[in-house]
Amino acid sequence: MKQIILRSGSPRRKELLERENYQFSIIASDIDETMNEEISPYENVKALGLKKAQHEHEKYYGDILIGCDTIVVFNDVIYGKPQSEEDAFFMLKTLSGHTHQVLSGVGIVYKEHIFNFVCTSFVTFKKLTDEDIRKYIETKECFGKAGSYAIQGIGRSLIESYEGSLDNIIGLPVKEIKKVLDEIYEMED
Repeated sequence: MKQIILRSGSPRRKELLERENYQFSIIASDIDETMNEEISPYENVKALGLKKAQHEHEKYYGDILIGCDTIVVFNDVIYGKPQSEEDAFFMLKTLSGHTHQVLSGVGIVYKEHIFNFVCTSFVTFKKLTDEDIRKYIETKECFGKAGSYAIQGIGRSLIESYEGSLDNIIGLPVKEIKKVLDEIYEMED
C-alpha cells in the first residue's frame, strides 16, 4: 500500500494536507537548504523541493514522498525566513507597497517516477508605515516565515491583494499536488 510521506516539519503544510483528508506521515528531510547563487530563484526552489523529496528515497521506496520549499522573491532577490527583528523589518519595509512573487518548488517521488514543478503566486503589500511594521514584528508571527509574514494570520492585514493560489502562499500548492497524487494512485504497483 502506497503511503504518503510529507518531507516537511511545517505545521502549515501539515494542516493544508490534512484539510484534503489525506492520510500521511511526516518525516522531515534534513538537507542543506543553501541557495545556489549561480541559478535563478525559480531554479533554486524547484531543485530544493525535489531534493527534499529525494532525500533517503531508497529508504522509503514504494511510498509517495512529497518535498516542498517556498520562497518570496522581489526584484530577483530571495527573501527567506528572518534571522532577527532587524532582518524582518528590512524585508517588510522592502516589500511595502510592492508586488512580490511567492514560489513553491514541489518534488514528488514514487518509485522511479519523479514529478517536479513550481507554483507561482503574486502578493501585493499595502504601503506600510514603520509603525505598522514594528507592530507586526511585535506579534512574533514573522519568524519562521519566508518574507517575514503569514498571509493566513495577522499578516493578512499587511496585504492589499494577491493573485494565484492562496495555499501556495501559505506554503503548499495543494491543488497541483492533488493532480499528481491522483495520477500516482491510477498507476499500477
